[in-house]
Amino acid sequence: MKKSSILVVEDDTDIQQLVSYNLIKAGFNVTCADSGEEALQRLNRETFDAMVLDLMLPGKDGNEVCRAVRNEETTKALPIIMLTAKSEEEDIVAGLEDGADDYVTKPFSPRVLIARIEAALRRTPETTTAPDDTIGVITRHGMAIHPGRHEVRVNDEAVHLTASEFTILELLAGRPGWVFSRQQIIDQIRGYDYSITPRAVDVQIFGLRKKLGASGACIETVRGIGYRIRE
Repeated sequence: MKKSSILVVEDDTDIQQLVSYNLIKAGFNVTCADSGEEALQRLNRETFDAMVLDLMLPGKDGNEVCRAVRNEETTKALPIIMLTAKSEEEDIVAGLEDGADDYVTKPFSPRVLIARIEAALRRTPETTTAPDDTIGVITRHGMAIHPGRHEVRVNDEAVHLTASEFTILELLAGRPGWVFSRQQIIDQIRGYDYSITPRAVDVQIFGLRKKLGASGACIETVRGIGYRIRE
């Protein structure tokens, strides 16, 4: 089985070595970058399966790097796990708004970081060729959601979603009219016992509605409970 390649962007040498050692021990191929600029240069030359990104970097910070990655066609679907000492809710929300798929705060458990990376990789399906390209496609309110391609089209226009946004949309669209609580969304998307605030879920939903344009109105807020896609 091919090893997944992880780009670790971290300017602290000790933390970079700690992360690299544990990822290599877990069976990953690891490449390191000391700055945001170096990370973007490597992404232009090489292909990676996921990126562990420090928030506080010299030059371009983690949020700038994250936005740049999401704006490039070749890297926009890359799973990004932010690793940072900034643990305030505002920092976590800002990271998610900029396109991060996950957020791990320092000090951190290497085992937890590895589990988060593996979860992010599972949410990013490999590209396969299906005999019938329409199998499994969910169509709702002008949207065509293709799980196999990890692709969403609105009125036949492609819309880029992060891995988390796509999985939330697929979850809601798979059961129109069914109300999912914020905790159910976290449990389904991230796994049980995942520590994240309800506000972070709201950020993901806000991002979905914005990206989906007029079709985003079909995602309804059920006050005091959670969210659903209108039947």
